[in-house]
Amino acid sequence: MKTALPPNQQSLIQWVSQATGINTLGVKIRLRGNNLYILCESQECPRRWRTLSDLLHALQHTNLDVLTSSEQPSIYQVFVYGRKKGETKPQWCHQVFLNQLERHLEQVEQALLQDAEKSSQTGGALVLSNESLARQGNPDAIARYLSETLSSLGVAVEVKVKQQQVTPQNLTAQNRLWIYCQSSYVPDPSLIAEPVARKLRNLKLSGYEDAVIATTVAGETGFGWVLRVDLTPAEAMLKEWARWGDVQAIARLVNDKLSQFNLKVGITLKESTLHMFCSPIAPEPTTFQIPDKALCLRVIMSQLEVIAPQGIVAATLYGHTHADKQPAWIDWQTLPASEHQALAPSVMELAAGGDQPALVFLLERMLNPDLDLRLKTGGTRVLLVWKGDLLHIMCDAPVCPARKRVADKVTQFVSQLNIPGLAGVRVYGRRAGNKEPLWHYGVDFVNRQRLVPEATPEFAATAAYVGDLIPSEGSEPVLRPDLTRQEVQSIFAEVAWYWGTKLRQWLLATQLLTETNQPQEQAADEHADYRVAIVWGTLGLLLTLQSDWILGQIVANTTPPAPKTVSTPAPTSVANSLENNESTIFFANTSKEKSPSNRTEVFNASGFTSIEDTKPREKATATAILLAARSQFPSFNARQLDEQLALYRQRLTKTGKPPDVLILGSSRALRGIDPLALSKALATHGYPNIDVFNFGINGATAQVVDFILRRVLEPSELPKLIIWADGARAFNSGREDITFNAIASSPGYQKVLQKELANQNSDDTISSSQPTQGEQKAKTQPDNNNSLDKFLNQALSSVSKTHQQRTQLKSLLNQKLKSVPFMQDSSGKSGIKVTNLDTEQHIVDHAVDFDGFLPLSIRFNPAQYYQKHPKVAGNYDNDYTAFKLEGKQEIALDSVLRFAESKKINLVFVNMPLTAEYLDPIRQQYEQEFQQYMLNLAGRSNLIYRDFIVLWPKANDYFSDPSHLNRYGAYEVSQKLAIDPMIPWPAK
Repeated sequence: MKTALPPNQQSLIQWVSQATGINTLGVKIRLRGNNLYILCESQECPRRWRTLSDLLHALQHTNLDVLTSSEQPSIYQVFVYGRKKGETKPQWCHQVFLNQLERHLEQVEQALLQDAEKSSQTGGALVLSNESLARQGNPDAIARYLSETLSSLGVAVEVKVKQQQVTPQNLTAQNRLWIYCQSSYVPDPSLIAEPVARKLRNLKLSGYEDAVIATTVAGETGFGWVLRVDLTPAEAMLKEWARWGDVQAIARLVNDKLSQFNLKVGITLKESTLHMFCSPIAPEPTTFQIPDKALCLRVIMSQLEVIAPQGIVAATLYGHTHADKQPAWIDWQTLPASEHQALAPSVMELAAGGDQPALVFLLERMLNPDLDLRLKTGGTRVLLVWKGDLLHIMCDAPVCPARKRVADKVTQFVSQLNIPGLAGVRVYGRRAGNKEPLWHYGVDFVNRQRLVPEATPEFAATAAYVGDLIPSEGSEPVLRPDLTRQEVQSIFAEVAWYWGTKLRQWLLATQLLTETNQPQEQAADEHADYRVAIVWGTLGLLLTLQSDWILGQIVANTTPPAPKTVSTPAPTSVANSLENNESTIFFANTSKEKSPSNRTEVFNASGFTSIEDTKPREKATATAILLAARSQFPSFNARQLDEQLALYRQRLTKTGKPPDVLILGSSRALRGIDPLALSKALATHGYPNIDVFNFGINGATAQVVDFILRRVLEPSELPKLIIWADGARAFNSGREDITFNAIASSPGYQKVLQKELANQNSDDTISSSQPTQGEQKAKTQPDNNNSLDKFLNQALSSVSKTHQQRTQLKSLLNQKLKSVPFMQDSSGKSGIKVTNLDTEQHIVDHAVDFDGFLPLSIRFNPAQYYQKHPKVAGNYDNDYTAFKLEGKQEIALDSVLRFAESKKINLVFVNMPLTAEYLDPIRQQYEQEFQQYMLNLAGRSNLIYRDFIVLWPKANDYFSDPSHLNRYGAYEVSQKLAIDPMIPWPAK
């Protein structure tokens, strides 16, 4: 049964038939990659040179891309075969390069006049010519050169050149080759990586830093995989290794200079002296020619002076003939290492002392024993990162190095160096161009115990600078990679102008808006036409009523009946069950950790040696929501405050007493002090069974802390010690206190004030403190506004069907919007952009544990963070707007101090750490003013002030963003607090 050919192949068959005169039944074609294969057959085998002559003349006047479909890649080469019908193998084959048709025609014309065997010698020149064009850096020539290898695999090639941006780390503008490989399948990287790397490095291209190979499947936009090929010249690689004293590299460089004098040298290294044996290059061993001593000394020593090999202090040169084993002359010369102290230590001594470049050379030399293979493919590259007492070693190559071949060899070598302070090694392997490793392996040289796992380091795809990372899958344009940024901006500007004009015309057509430059008389006449306003007002009212009715019906049909609740407290098992079933996104978004399995492995979820006492934290989201919903106390218009208070009171119910230590403050406290780590650290220092709870509230200021302590918590709920963790921006009285204003307008706040007024004559009334400005305003505010607001709400509820169900409507709309396709990114996650505050609140709502702590695993990386978030200077930071310490926040702070003194509660204020990225000159000025203020205040009150603000300005791995710690930083702060002798920890 025959299969119908695609239309594009039918047109090609007709074209070949017309050009050669062969019947269409005798022509078969196949398109594969960038190649076109043509088989011509007849009763007698078609004559080779006549058939080729007809085809070449037709090709001169035909664009083959017009005869193929738009999805088919460009055709670079044509293979023509001739055979007799009934035979299985062709009698002749000829390869035609479409960019060199003139040369092919000359060859064919000569062959028609002369013997075919004699003229076929020109075939090799065509290939060499194509390679010579590629050596000049021409992208089309490089694509044709690579297609010779890849087209046989069904892979089409397209090459683009992109100029890299100039950065402080990369001052020269280097070019980068982008090689797009398209096929009907995703080829295995090991099949393409090494052959393409060999061919690219064989071209010895100048002006290119590296090349990136990106594979795509026909019809898809994303990349299958990305590979980086190092285009560093072989001579530069040899000089780098020779500088470290590599004998083979030195011999290559010296022999390259001596070859022009028909001389060669053999080199051996004994201790710190090179022994170099000079002899002539001669095929006959009986040659008695003695190498010229002066010439050898001049050439060899000039090279060694430039190289200045590390740890090699002298060189002994010998002059030999092929026939005589005894040297004809000997000379001894000193090298730069004998004069310069920095060059004197050997590479092994430097590596044993922790010198990273020396260690990189030794590891790369060990992993690349074949020097020729490294120069041809780029070899295996090594990157090092020190993290605390661990050394992280990344090994990458065009084909990912095998773990069995690399891991044990690297760890044994590093352990033999006995590097001071090194407690363990982590080895990773990846394919060049990837950011994440494909495998990892770890060995500890000493016993290591940590409460939380260490942060996995990040290795840049290129060693030149961290900011230039190879784009991830799908992030590089495929359809139009040649578009510049200016062209894209121009396209968007045109689209925005077009739709802006359409919107303006529509608004003017409604007659509700007028142009600003029209005559005043005309505008007055139109404003006087009140009938237009009445018509549109009526239509708007009808539309509002109709929309309200429709939405009410939708909510009524989609909202399930509310279950009957019982006022008894939820059992622990039920709360845990709800918590486990709660769908959260925190850990999926902030780290790559997975729940630990039951089997024992070398690495835990974060890629480090597992610890028996490390347990996953339980999240309290479901329990907090349930407890807050069942609470009889009104809301404070701050969901997090409601839920933290519910968790805190559940803790009191469970333990029967308040915690020993209570942590208060904003999100810097919520993320910055780990209660579990603090409790365990205190136990190791003689304070066992210290109960700690984190009551941090996002956006909490001094007014919010004062309100929680004096108004929300009952006297029986107060702790023995309070750690107030925050910074200067929580005490800025010049900015608007959004968090406290929201709380002050809540029904929960009104309930607290009513309860205080009812008990003002009782003994429990707090007489030692004064109300804040917000409370005075709330007490003196007349009830007229509340009455009017209540009346309007009741009136609207009687008319509107959706007013009483507005919460359900909001949840329904949010759920539906998240399911819209264009609201999601390629990974399926919601792509709706929210503000930083919304994102932060969303994380808080889903990730706080039962100690009230928010354990974030995100690590702050400036190169990546500022690609997604704007870098706001201190001049424009709202937290420091009109910065002043005198005012409402100072009154609240004074109130907290007097309250703590009256209740005999020890109060410790911790000025939390900040990064150097955050502390620009403006913020640093305000922070220094706050530091001096707190020091003066601590000197005249019972406040204990601890300043951690510049504890780790450069340790970005301890932060989740420029001003907030992550779980690793929180662990370190907790450890530091536990050993602080100034803090009076409660003794059991």
